[in-house]
Amino acid sequence: MAETLLQVEDLEVHFATEDGIVRAVDGVSFELERGKVLGIVGESGSGKSVTAMTVMGLTRDVNARFSGRVLYKGTDLLQVSESELQEYRGNEIGMIFQDPMTSLNPVYRIGEQIIEAIRAHERVDKRTARRRAVELLRQVGIPNPEARVDDFPHQFSGGMRQRAMIAMALSCNPSILIADEPTTALDVTIQAQIIELIGRLKDEFDSGVILITHDLGVVADIADEIVVMYAGRIVERGATRDLFYDPQMPYTWGLLGSIPRLDRPRPRRLHTIKGSPPSLINLPRGCSFRPRCPYAFEKCVEEPALENRVGTPGHLDRCWLDVEFKRAHRDEAIAGGATEAA
Repeated sequence: MAETLLQVEDLEVHFATEDGIVRAVDGVSFELERGKVLGIVGESGSGKSVTAMTVMGLTRDVNARFSGRVLYKGTDLLQVSESELQEYRGNEIGMIFQDPMTSLNPVYRIGEQIIEAIRAHERVDKRTARRRAVELLRQVGIPNPEARVDDFPHQFSGGMRQRAMIAMALSCNPSILIADEPTTALDVTIQAQIIELIGRLKDEFDSGVILITHDLGVVADIADEIVVMYAGRIVERGATRDLFYDPQMPYTWGLLGSIPRLDRPRPRRLHTIKGSPPSLINLPRGCSFRPRCPYAFEKCVEEPALENRVGTPGHLDRCWLDVEFKRAHRDEAIAGGATEAA
């Protein structure tokens, strides 16, 4: 049996604002095993990044309210103090933040920032930490790392900065690596290289990876399991193969349909999901996706549970539609017929 590194159980993260309570994460549960990759997919505002940052303890604020549990090797990270949490950040759980262009401090050299991360958690001298920083840059594919370790961030390209961020996240050999949109703003060739690099380093460091993205195509070849989030909730969850070959949630169909396909005729325009994500302060009654769903019917005003309706072990969805109806209509929806914006 693989070691379970992380268990998120019924996690809720709410923020009090002048306009009302923002239900950013609303009852999310998942597990991560050592050596596995979990993909978390959804549009902007679906709760992906807030979930990851809560695991890291980065959403603690006087206006934030938490419930549920975030168990790392049996320890509930929601209950530990800020000083105790410092021992987990970086040392046990590393994170690649969303924008490599702004995540690095522009006035410090790349090597200095990696050295700082190492020495914050380990009692090593600066010379030893520098040698490790050079080796980490070599591992993530930075050419001539002995010289580039002294460069400033502006001297690195976007792809190289992302590699530097990966090196920093791996500097203390964490058991879990959280990659939040690691391929955003990178061209497709560099995207493929970054995803391949994360997969290789996951095997070398024997870690578990949470890969957050809005693009199902990014996680298709690397994820073992995929969680689809919408309006702060998980709306579908299953093994990667099951989710791609037997998707059950119309929202998932829309995400799949938005991926350009080389094996089909080029469409006149890119397919989109009609409408916009709902306000997390005033969620629609029943199924949150109902106002945007072309197949919504009377029962959708009731809130569906996240259940196994298809019979495949571990494949859960949050949709009232009959399984056979979904299988009969989803190809049309993925092709862009039912979910394409007018």
